[in-house]
Amino acid sequence: MAISVEAAAVKTGLPALPEIADPRKIAPKDARAISKLFFDQLQVLEEGTAEYQYARNTLIEMNLSLVQFTASRYRNHGSGQMEDIIQVGTIGLIKAIDRFELSREVEFTTFAIPWIAGEIKRFFRDTTWSVHVPRRLQELRVTLAKAKEEFATTLGREATIAELAAHLEISEEDATEGLIASNGYTAGSIDLPIEGDSNASPSAAGRTYADVTGSCDPGMELVENLHALAPLMETLDERERAIVQMRFGQEMTQSQIGARLGVSQMHVSRILSRIITRLRHGLLTQD
Repeated sequence: MAISVEAAAVKTGLPALPEIADPRKIAPKDARAISKLFFDQLQVLEEGTAEYQYARNTLIEMNLSLVQFTASRYRNHGSGQMEDIIQVGTIGLIKAIDRFELSREVEFTTFAIPWIAGEIKRFFRDTTWSVHVPRRLQELRVTLAKAKEEFATTLGREATIAELAAHLEISEEDATEGLIASNGYTAGSIDLPIEGDSNASPSAAGRTYADVTGSCDPGMELVENLHALAPLMETLDERERAIVQMRFGQEMTQSQIGARLGVSQMHVSRILSRIITRLRHGLLTQD
């Protein structure tokens, strides 16, 4: 960046900042010492000036190793999006730089890492759920996971829902809901082969979850519709029920029905139209 660090020193009355060709190559140990010089200047330089931007950008690039260090903890998190993790971690670093004050009397490293980790955790919480789960249940899932781990360590077994609820001082219903919500964290393809099926016959080898997953029986909807239609049929008179039986039970044509009743096909059509309208209205207005 073509700026005069000497001019910055004159403006602030502080020692001139070193001109660093590639801040990313500075070792973390050296970055901690040099960062103090840049924070001194950053807090007195006018925001928006070229000198301010140089100091801020150099601080960001010098401390990217903190992002790499923090992000490395999440390599096995299952996200598979390390580039995204680095990006959101860098956002946390920038926030830490903008909020850090030397008067805190803490190392910048100590101050920055929680900010970086917080952004990464927020990224996982908001983007890695396979289905939409309310924020309350996302947070409850994390709490339940920690409690389950504590029970497994101390008791050597899985905790029951009642034990988890009592430990966290929540209802068993909430505990159950939180555990169920955990199923929304990851999802797998139904085309994946079934693993660990020791009882499967040789002919069943290579089966996928799709092969054994049940589907809706179209006959169920028909049963439900007939069940709902039965009381409405009772509202028809004997002649109307006979026409419905001939048309839809015996699958007779309107002309055949007309011949059976001694009326025209057009008359049968009007009767059927009236009956169907009444039945449809009755179905739509049922509770």
